[in-house]
Order: sequence, then structure tokens, then C-alpha cells
Amino acid sequence: MKINNATVSYRKKAIEIETAQGSYSLPFSRLRLRPKPDDRIKEIYVDRDLGNRGITYVLESGREDSIHMDAFLDFNKDPRFLRDAALHQLTVDANKLIPKSGLSKQEIIRRLRTSPSQLYRLLDPSNYQKSIDEMLRLLAVLGCTVEWKVLPEAA
Repeated sequence: MKINNATVSYRKKAIEIETAQGSYSLPFSRLRLRPKPDDRIKEIYVDRDLGNRGITYVLESGREDSIHMDAFLDFNKDPRFLRDAALHQLTVDANKLIPKSGLSKQEIIRRLRTSPSQLYRLLDPSNYQKSIDEMLRLLAVLGCTVEWKVLPEAA
């Protein structure tokens, strides 16, 4: 997902971005360099050096910072972003558990009833085309259970 446009809203005290999938905002309180009444944001732009997946803003004092789109998605609890983060964590955990399981990769492949290429696809943390169901099956073969907890957010 790429950012099409970035604006500053002093009324909302937030930076807003527009993407093909929708608009997202990030409050000033979440920024490393926070604008102040005497040091406002004088320039904001979609940063091509970040592959149009981040923005850079410059304060009147000359200080600047960049924000990746993931900060906007995380703050706004975008479901696709949360799914990908959970999938990534399950993959990292599975990679750590394979050596501890005592099972060979051939045995894991046999128990999953899949191919070697499918196992390596499941173990690739950068691959988000797999499903959480497949990762749960792999973790079950490794002798683990996954518990989901629903917790209220801290204020």
C-alpha cells in the first residue's frame, strides 16, 4: 500500500494520509518530533526514498522526521495490518520451535501432508500469502497450542 497524499490538521492535532484503501490519521502525541505552537510543521510530503510508504515532515526549527505507514496502520488498528503482524509472529515462533521439536523437516512435511516448498513458504516470515490456519496446523505438528486473548487496551 502506498501513500498518495499527506496533510497536517491542526484542528485535529494530527497528520493525515490518504491511500487507495482509505484515509488514516496519526495524532501529534505519537510523533517523535512533536510540533508546538512556536515550532509548527512547515512542510510535509510523501517520501519517495521510503517507496511512497512513508512521509517526512519538517518543523519550522529545521528539525525533520519520517514516519512509516505502519505507524498509521498500527494506530488505526487496520485489520490487514494486525493480521499480518500476527502471521509474522506465528512464523517467527514456528522457526524457533522447529529445532526444539526434535522432528526432522521431512517428518514435519509428512505430518502436514504437504510438499517441501509449502513448508518453506510457511517458514518464510516475509510471505503474507499464507493463512493463519496453515500456521496453526504447523504449530500443532510441532507440539504447540496457540492461545488467543482478548484484552482491553490501556488508556
